[in-house]
Amino acid sequence: MNIVCIGGGPAGLYFSLLMKKQDPAHAITVIERNRPYDTFGWGVVFSDQTLGNLVTADEATARTILQSFNHWDDIDVHFKGRTVTSGGHGFCGIGRKRLLNILQARCEELGVRLVFETDVGDDQALAARYGADLVIACDGLNSRVRTRYQDSFQPDIDTRNCRFVWLGTRKKFDAFTFAFEQTEHGWFQAHCYQYDGDTSTFIVETPEEVWRRAGLDEMSQEEGVAFCERLFARYLDGHRLMSNASHLRGSAMWIKFPRIVCREWVHWNAIEGRRVPVVLMGDAAHTAHFSIGSGTKLALEDAIELARSFEAHGAQGIDAVLAHYQELRAIEVLKIQSAARNSMEWFENVERYTAMEAEQFAYSMLTRSQRLSHENLRVRDPAYVARFEDWIAGRAFAQAGLAAPRDFIGIPPMLTPFKLRGTLLKNRIVVSPMAQYSAVDGVAGDYHLVHLGSRALGGAGLVFAEMTCVSADARITPGCPGMYTPEHTAAWKRIVDFVHAGSDAKIALQLGHAGAKGSTRRAWDGIDLPLEDGNWPLVSASRQQYIAGVSQTAQEASHDDLQRIQADFVRATVEAAKAGFDWLELHCAHGYFLSSFISPLTNRRTDAYGGSLENRCRYPLDVFREIRAAWPEDRPISVRLSAHDWVEGGLTPSDAVAVARLFKEAGADMIDVSSGQVSKLEKPVYGRMFQTPFADRIRNEVGIPTIAVGAIFEADHVNSIIASGRADLCAIARPHLADPAWTLHETAKLGYTAIAWPRQYQAGKLQLERNLERERQVAAASSGLTPQQVAAKLLEG
Repeated sequence: MNIVCIGGGPAGLYFSLLMKKQDPAHAITVIERNRPYDTFGWGVVFSDQTLGNLVTADEATARTILQSFNHWDDIDVHFKGRTVTSGGHGFCGIGRKRLLNILQARCEELGVRLVFETDVGDDQALAARYGADLVIACDGLNSRVRTRYQDSFQPDIDTRNCRFVWLGTRKKFDAFTFAFEQTEHGWFQAHCYQYDGDTSTFIVETPEEVWRRAGLDEMSQEEGVAFCERLFARYLDGHRLMSNASHLRGSAMWIKFPRIVCREWVHWNAIEGRRVPVVLMGDAAHTAHFSIGSGTKLALEDAIELARSFEAHGAQGIDAVLAHYQELRAIEVLKIQSAARNSMEWFENVERYTAMEAEQFAYSMLTRSQRLSHENLRVRDPAYVARFEDWIAGRAFAQAGLAAPRDFIGIPPMLTPFKLRGTLLKNRIVVSPMAQYSAVDGVAGDYHLVHLGSRALGGAGLVFAEMTCVSADARITPGCPGMYTPEHTAAWKRIVDFVHAGSDAKIALQLGHAGAKGSTRRAWDGIDLPLEDGNWPLVSASRQQYIAGVSQTAQEASHDDLQRIQADFVRATVEAAKAGFDWLELHCAHGYFLSSFISPLTNRRTDAYGGSLENRCRYPLDVFREIRAAWPEDRPISVRLSAHDWVEGGLTPSDAVAVARLFKEAGADMIDVSSGQVSKLEKPVYGRMFQTPFADRIRNEVGIPTIAVGAIFEADHVNSIIASGRADLCAIARPHLADPAWTLHETAKLGYTAIAWPRQYQAGKLQLERNLERERQVAAASSGLTPQQVAAKLLEG
């Protein structure tokens, strides 16, 4: 094959040498606009895992790279005069220039032709000149090739909010260092790491608005560097900061990160009667924020995968090769980009977390991408995690007004107590309210007693009954429970009394009104489909059909309807108190009646309850204030909100922060943060813990406790969320359907035994713990790890 690579960065050089090594008959040319052995930039970072991939792909190159690396294990986080250190991270730094020189030399050794000081203006003319069978476009994040064929590649370029500058220093950092400094203008952060024997990279970053308030937009390059030197002087030990961007003037050295995602990576050209593919690679195809150090990693792994695809599928033709390459790489890159987005957004919003103490701030930073979890940290640095767990537990017991127990040491974050008003939860696990469609005329019966009772016995701190409707015409289905007759109160009291007598769990009631989503069949008979007969009238904030052309039409609620429904909520609240519930939740999410007022998708009213966000929240807030007044003062009320409609023109996470703030001002104790189900046009982005960032933002911007929900299914998830301060409680739904004793079983997997089981189940507890300990001992004997590290590995998956 004749292969032409446009761009002599890591992707193009590494792909070229791998293909030449695979088949010396390939004619490969790399076109680079810079001079030979010349490049810009300071250092790049690889993880130990990435180094392993390089060794497998080409050991000769990897050996030379390894000899040039500066290796470290620790991460130091400097915050408010404190330093928190976590070890075992296994990173390596190398100068970008040194890395490219190694790749250039290896290419020349193998016979790859390198052409320097050539700026490619027309890729098609270049392909024709060289008779190319394949063109690799790795011409960087400002790729001309990607721009030329943007209709094919369909790039999505999101220019982010922070300004950052790449600098260098002769100060040698022993650890990957993150330093945070507050100024009168706002927060700045530095990302620092040593990459050779005497030089370190020093990246300074801050939000655009802080950058402008500090006047950096009007400073010369020299003045900007001097500003950074003064700000971070305590970490430089007298060393200067250096810029290698002399070609840029003034503030132009401060850039904004473009997050690039391409829908397609391959474009086909017709060159002299031949089909010639143009393939994106590296930053031309995708970018990952520098805070997780994966840009060069992704470029090199693009090269590895494309070379492997040729080796495995070359006999099937180039179409099969490129289809396989894009399919595999797109999935892996999306994972890295998702983690990088989480990390990037954390650094864009550092101020959100600055009320935290240094211990939790550092942990939040370490786990910001959601790829590095609690148990992963335990594998890397057991001593650090043990210290931090004890700190978290000590603070939790103090905040709950409790003395720390004798077996205080080693309590997992998910098992720490939590107190809200006069209600004390023994741990942070919540059984989500999950519709069961098993009530008769709104009465919760034996099924509900067993369903909720077994989960209370299963170790959770708080058990939610499913959404309970405040009137017969407020039900979702005929099988939904209610709280609008004396029989309902008595039925619920029977269940509450059992939970209180048989367990140390608390039990909560979620009150709601279905609105336009009512009068439908039970889920197993056709979820969201209208009843075939026996329908009841529906009301909503505005006239609507939940499923266009299918659902029953809900009419706009009149002022009489609003007064009646508000009275229904108050009456149900009074009855919930009589039944003995410990906690109340007002359901204002998922497109149900109160939610329909909040979302602009479903509220088109022109009266005082429509229009602005404040007006749209007016009626739900009126209802909340009335039930707060009717509910016992010492018992908490949470509010469930949809933090994102996932539809253009719908409620956004920023709107949700404003809504949560209004409910906090009205007296809400906690926000239960969910999303979606407001419109059938929604396009949610799923993934593990995918809704946790919404809970994180509301908790740390509004200053109100939150419940995180959504694809949380392991103890590791819960421990990471609670320990990092992303939420105060975690609601577990589907795992509790599969395992009523989820909390007890997950705790046993952690190897933590100081948790109470029902007395009747003690024999089962002891046997489970013995069996799991035996598994850990066997695994430890064969792996060389401690049993605790084995447990962490198993939980990590």
